[in-house]
Amino acid sequence: MFKPSRILIPTDMSHHADKAIRQGFQIAKQFGAEVFVLHVVQNLKQCSVEYDVDDDLSLEMQKQIVEGAHEAVRKQVQSLAGKEASRGTIDIKEGVPYDEILTAAKDRKADLIVISHLGATGLEQYQIGSVARHVMTGAKCSVLLVH
Repeated sequence: MFKPSRILIPTDMSHHADKAIRQGFQIAKQFGAEVFVLHVVQNLKQCSVEYDVDDDLSLEMQKQIVEGAHEAVRKQVQSLAGKEASRGTIDIKEGVPYDEILTAAKDRKADLIVISHLGATGLEQYQIGSVARHVMTGAKCSVLLVH
């Protein structure tokens, strides 16, 4: 029987991700697993170059976005997982979401990724979101796709 001990739950803070967080923490509780909740912030550097934003201002904006994202994810996890939230570690990374998810899974030695089938775009007409698709095809561990 598969007993996960290290679970990675990516979140884009959408209502779709809420389901994955709930499911991931339920599995963690059942098996006594550690949980790593990951949110990936798109890098603002490209936008800064296109709009000629000062480097210092760009760095400050990125810092504020990362800090805001950490607080938002903390609140999301607390509201969905309750007291089980203490099992979780929150990571905020910058970059391409699926790349950062796969890197985090490797770095954290995750044996299970619990991810929503759809993301923030909510393109309901598609059966699976592009981030989830990339994670499923690139992961070296088990992936639970939450609908």
